[in-house]
Amino acid sequence: MRDLDLTTLRLFVTVCETGNISRAGAQANIVGSAISKRLSQLEDAVGTPLLSRKRHGVQPTPAGRTLLEHARSMLASAAAIERDMEAYAKGARGQVRILASASALAESLAQDIANFLRQPGHSRIQVDLEERVSPDIVRGIQDGTASLGVCWDAADVGSLQSQLYRVDELAAVVPRGHPLASRKRLKFEDMLPYEHVSLPVNSAVQVLLAREAARLDRKFNYRVVVTNFEAALRVVRAGLAVCLVPREVAEIYAGEYQLRIIPLAETWAKRRFIITYRDEATLTPAAQLLLKHLAAQAPAP
Repeated sequence: MRDLDLTTLRLFVTVCETGNISRAGAQANIVGSAISKRLSQLEDAVGTPLLSRKRHGVQPTPAGRTLLEHARSMLASAAAIERDMEAYAKGARGQVRILASASALAESLAQDIANFLRQPGHSRIQVDLEERVSPDIVRGIQDGTASLGVCWDAADVGSLQSQLYRVDELAAVVPRGHPLASRKRLKFEDMLPYEHVSLPVNSAVQVLLAREAARLDRKFNYRVVVTNFEAALRVVRAGLAVCLVPREVAEIYAGEYQLRIIPLAETWAKRRFIITYRDEATLTPAAQLLLKHLAAQAPAP
């Protein structure tokens, strides 16, 4: 198969998204016949039909949908390369890509990075930050997608290196006036009879809670599923459910949302976060500087 050029892939993506070659041509400022020719050449190159012609437009074939997914990934990578090289051309001294869990981002990581970039000599370092669940963070570091990953230390990092970053503590959060609101401390099982707000099932918090519920031979009664901690706390404020989230996150919203934060009695409620990477010796100077800064935020033994 001949090399695929990005311009043709970009036009292919636009055609798939608009469902019409003429509309794609208008967006790309190119005549439809030129797009059709490029698409025909693309189909010849891959050796299979990519678009199914319909009465009022086109739609991707199964092979076309597969190519569409790869094309979007390739275009995103090309855009990242262009951005990174542009940063170097403008004098940036380094670029570091970090993958981080939702908990790390919601708590201290963003502020720690901001403090790092404010230090003398660091202002020309570019940091790209992307949220992922812990297993995807590990895979991203292993395959070289990013230099550093920040995740819960229960994640299986395999042969990757790691250092302690920060710690947090899961706590129960209920609306004021809830039957549990007057309690000073709760056992995990005290929360199980109530309807909960759930984060995505593969998030670090949810994996931990599901494991502990199974250990007690119990299960959660989920009423609402949300994608982030703030949304979960909004649901609690509305009185629809209760939740278990990092205390450090809940404290940000507790006053405004009129919530009660109640510590959990379980030792597993205290979690450790790590910075993981393939090999410190192979990190760029910018990544090594950021690693040292983040590792310095770890609590004393």
